[in-house]
Formats: sequence, C-alpha cells, structure tokens
Amino acid sequence: VQLQASGGGLVQAGGCLGLSCAASGSIFSINNMGWYRQAPGSQRELVAKITREGTRNYADSVKGRLSISGDNAKNTVYLQMNSLKPEDTAVYYCTAEVLDRWDARSGYRDFWGQGTEVTVSS
Repeated sequence: VQLQASGGGLVQAGGCLGLSCAASGSIFSINNMGWYRQAPGSQRELVAKITREGTRNYADSVKGRLSISGDNAKNTVYLQMNSLKPEDTAVYYCTAEVLDRWDARSGYRDFWGQGTEVTVSS
C-alpha cells in the first residue's frame, strides 16, 4: 500500500492551499484517512480525519479554516486549507487505515505518505 500526497507549497498568510493524497496498492478496504502535520521542533499532530462514512474530526486549531473531504471510489483524501496562518507551517503527512487484501489477518493497519511541505509566510 502506498500513499502519494501532493499540493504543498509556499503561500502568504491569509491565503489558501489544497492538498490531496491517493492510496494505491493491495487495498481491500479503507476505514479512515487523515492528515497529520509536524512543524520544526514539534511533535507530529493530528490535523483532521475522515471516516469511510464521512464522519470528520479536526484539531481545534484548524476548525473553521481547514476542511477535509474524501472520495471513497478513488481512495483519495483532500485537505482544503483557507485563511492560513504562519503557525500552519509544517510538513503535512497523509495517513490511511487500510485492510490489505493480501494480509487480511493483520487487520486494519496505518500507512503513511511521504509528507508534503506547507510554508505560510507572514
């Protein structure tokens, strides 16, 4: 299973960016997908998650500004980021909880993308 993220970049404060992440490989089912971020010198933190049924949860710091959505048919998750702040600067990682069709006995496992950098200038 591979996760390929794209869409990071440099933006001014108050601007917007969109991230996308597509999962591929031996996927039987995806339970949820999400985004984490890690700023320099900080721990990785949850940004937003969405379940297969469409239930969303967000970190308090991004509520009202960032929006997660998903396309189950495409095994893809999106993160629309509006009203960006310098403190949103981080490497953003997508994740998916996947049931591998060739390793179903292991149950759902977490897979991670390679990370995409978002820089918000003040």
